[in-house]
Amino acid sequence: MHSFLSIGDITQEEMHRLFDSAHLFRQSIKARKSLDSLRNREVGLLFEKPSTRTRTSFEVATERLGGNAVYLPSSELQLSRGEPVKDTARILGGYLDVIVARVFLHHTVEELAKWGKVPVINGLSDLEHPTQIVCDFFTIREARGKVEGLKLAFIGDGNNVCHSLLLGGALVGMDISVACPDGYRPDPGVLDRALREAKKTGAVIEVVRDPGDAVTGADILYTDVWVSMGEEKEREKRLRDFAGYQINRELLDKAGSAAQVMHCLPAHRGLEITDEMIEGPRSLVWAQGENKLYGAAAVLDAAAHLQE
Repeated sequence: MHSFLSIGDITQEEMHRLFDSAHLFRQSIKARKSLDSLRNREVGLLFEKPSTRTRTSFEVATERLGGNAVYLPSSELQLSRGEPVKDTARILGGYLDVIVARVFLHHTVEELAKWGKVPVINGLSDLEHPTQIVCDFFTIREARGKVEGLKLAFIGDGNNVCHSLLLGGALVGMDISVACPDGYRPDPGVLDRALREAKKTGAVIEVVRDPGDAVTGADILYTDVWVSMGEEKEREKRLRDFAGYQINRELLDKAGSAAQVMHCLPAHRGLEITDEMIEGPRSLVWAQGENKLYGAAAVLDAAAHLQE
């Protein structure tokens, strides 16, 4: 794995290697074993957006693996005063071994990777959230024993998380059914890319309007917030448009007795998902959240060792 800007940057084999690494790192970290996978490595966390899980998981993973994490909020960098991304990238690339970037625009991670000359990990952009999907699919494999041949129904906004789910499902052979209102469909380019990849793995990729159609036969029901950071001015309109796209008891019952529930967090309980679903016995939300640490460790390990 070189820079990890998109799920499409890795192969199916590499994805499964990340799952295996995450499993091993989870065992080691829980056992408090001394790890030195990132010994003498410097990992920069360049964040334009606030974060609980992404920042903490990458920071802790770096330190658990024997490396050093440097938190770089963009508000405290010359980026905030107009320095071009390529200039910042050149300097950081000379100081760091890996850059984890959580940014507004996908172009920013592309510029960091182009000019920084070290592996760049996309910790979230407006187009994708690939590290989230590594952790999510790892969670599914641990809970269900596999990812291939399963069906995941994503209910809500065709956003960055949805994009990475589509590409990830196509990559590993998992059916993905997205239900979203008109005007909130996934990016056509991403969808076309997922459909092309799905032809190789046999995955079924579809976008529908009715959540009931999406969840039929689904093993996993997944959702994300209706109003993401930077969309607060659209809040009232979005709440109206997404009415009926909530994961609740009624929708889960349509999927069958074995279906489980996921949410990448933070959640707005009572909007895109009910409290009962998050806290219920069929929720994978808390395992999913914890697994961000082990997924981050796996991705960092893969990226850092390109420098050897």
